[in-house]
Amino acid sequence: MAAIVINSFSVVLMLYSGSGISAISSVPYAFSEVFKELSLGTWTYIFQGALVLSLMILRRKFVPSYLFSFVAGFAFSELLDVNELWMKLGIGSLPQTISCRIAYFLISYFLLSIGIALENRCQLPIIPTDLFPRELSEIIDKPYARVKIIFDVLCLATTGLLTCLMLGYLDGLGIGTIVAAFTMGKMVSITGSWIDQRVTFASVLSKQTI
Repeated sequence: MAAIVINSFSVVLMLYSGSGISAISSVPYAFSEVFKELSLGTWTYIFQGALVLSLMILRRKFVPSYLFSFVAGFAFSELLDVNELWMKLGIGSLPQTISCRIAYFLISYFLLSIGIALENRCQLPIIPTDLFPRELSEIIDKPYARVKIIFDVLCLATTGLLTCLMLGYLDGLGIGTIVAAFTMGKMVSITGSWIDQRVTFASVLSKQTI
């Protein structure tokens, strides 16, 4: 749960840093800007549902644990709306200088790296946008960092295409989004290795040996 709270806060903070939204939320954000009838949170769990369905198709079987991932994704989506609301209400009181915006981006970037690394190790259901690259790397037998970067870049390309075609301009993408897309996968791997050296995770659902 801590990772979900960290990630939802980081996504919204990155957006309000002015550097662009994170890659994992860029597609739902684009849809929420084009089709404003639904909120960012609602479009997020629609997108996550599509990712879960894609994984089951790729595995050619029904995977019950993926449904728990969707439940975690629903919680993440709701927290996005909550964080977006209080950020909109409080953003006027936050300093908006260039140095502060850079600080907001760096904080959100590193928090997101920590949150994703924790999710990948907690042995509990994780949100579909983080589950998808992890499971896909296993399915196609490719390094996680490479799959994560390609997934992020494809999300950005989809966002750019959708907003350009429907709005007539790029929306939600910034220099921070591009930097994060090409480096986040590697940073998650580095952060994960650092965590592995200090913490061992065990599932509360697994049987304990005495």
